Amino acid sequence: MDKMKKNGLRRPSTRRLVQLYAALLYNANLKGFVEGDIYQGGTKALCVPGLNCYSCPAAVGACPLGALQNAIAASAKRPAFYVIGILLLFGMSLGRTICGWLCPFGLIQELLHRLPGPKLKKGKITRRLSWLKYALLAVLVVVLPLWSAFRSLPLPAFCKYICPAGTLEGAAALLLHPANAALRGMLGGLFLNKLILLALILLACVFLYRAFCRFLCPLGALYGLMTRLALVGIKLDRARCTDCGTCLRVCPMDIRRVGDRECIACGKCVSRCPEQAISLRAGRIRLPDAQNAAGGSQSEKSARKRSLIAWGLALAVLAGALICYNVPFAAGAEPVPATAAPETGSEPGKSLPDFSIQTLGGQVFRLSEHRGQPVVLNLWATWCAPCVKELPAFEAFAAAHPDAAVLAIHSGLITEDVPTWVEASGLGLAFAVDENGETTALLGAGSMLPHTVVLDREGKVLYNAPGSVTAELLEALYRQAS
Repeated sequence: MDKMKKNGLRRPSTRRLVQLYAALLYNANLKGFVEGDIYQGGTKALCVPGLNCYSCPAAVGACPLGALQNAIAASAKRPAFYVIGILLLFGMSLGRTICGWLCPFGLIQELLHRLPGPKLKKGKITRRLSWLKYALLAVLVVVLPLWSAFRSLPLPAFCKYICPAGTLEGAAALLLHPANAALRGMLGGLFLNKLILLALILLACVFLYRAFCRFLCPLGALYGLMTRLALVGIKLDRARCTDCGTCLRVCPMDIRRVGDRECIACGKCVSRCPEQAISLRAGRIRLPDAQNAAGGSQSEKSARKRSLIAWGLALAVLAGALICYNVPFAAGAEPVPATAAPETGSEPGKSLPDFSIQTLGGQVFRLSEHRGQPVVLNLWATWCAPCVKELPAFEAFAAAHPDAAVLAIHSGLITEDVPTWVEASGLGLAFAVDENGETTALLGAGSMLPHTVVLDREGKVLYNAPGSVTAELLEALYRQAS
């Protein structure tokens, strides 16, 4: 008996360590929590396997479920080859092993279930409820986004109305940061509903093992449909099996047989099978048990040595990621003192440097040509509901004040054909698309939308802040600019 067991402590299982590792690797941009902003670098275009919100300040990759919804919503304009391909790759290689080993929200659910309280056992009701996630997959992830694709108004329905990971990792993490105080004024009934739903789901996880995973997660449903094709998963040796039913009793999920679409490969059945008929395998290769092996045979010592080497390489990758995303001079640049802010001229009272951007009408908007006029720049996106909601206020302002220059600049993150959307909207504003993000950076704006910048007639910044604006605020800023 080792020292940990003598002290009454349990060594973390291999699976728990992998879950923690995946959660940290997906969210390696830890400085995002300090800055109150989300990472928008090159790796954000890549999907991670598990459910992890794109808008989490620390996230360095995209959520496959959110990417799928946006891709389907934009399918009328361009095919979703990448997202469908990556999901097929994940599903056919790992299946629902992703849910059990590589999903940060799955880890959160399991930790909540460890809290004291009555635990509800599975049965016929929970098995029937497990079909609900397949209905949510069909309706909220496929049908509604596809319907919205032909209305030129993208609707990632599951992310918008339900996703608890988005509410917890994205919205809550951003809204609690002091730098995003202005965004709290944009909250409405939809956010309140999602917050209540998040609380109910988290509470349910205390009493029901992985309640969200079992009943509501469309990503788990999607991977479950590919379980039979997956390379990695729980396999049963029928020659050894005596049909004693131990595996079904000890499994906390709503499985009907070993390794079916509800199995998340947690490995509990592997260690409890009296005939050793169950194993976690990758093709013909038997993988280590999800629990820690004990023993002193030569083969076990060799396996332990290989495990240490694998963990050493994995930790080196994680350390490299943490340095890359969090140390400013990791890529060879000179370190920037913490007190030194980039000089963009976007601070109130300062003049913006000149810039130019091509409008959707084919003209070029050059800032220097509008000296002597109040200038209103609105950063927005079609997928941002508050942005779309406030565009008519900017149109009304532009119509009431023809002496002001008003330009709506779309984010470089495009989920559909922006010119087509603008034409269908009937809005008469001047629009442009900031495809390379240079204008957004020049204005000192982060990733939070909408964002408005107002300049006076001398080109000095009067207002530069994220969050929705009202018609009254625009009028007050116009009077100040004049």
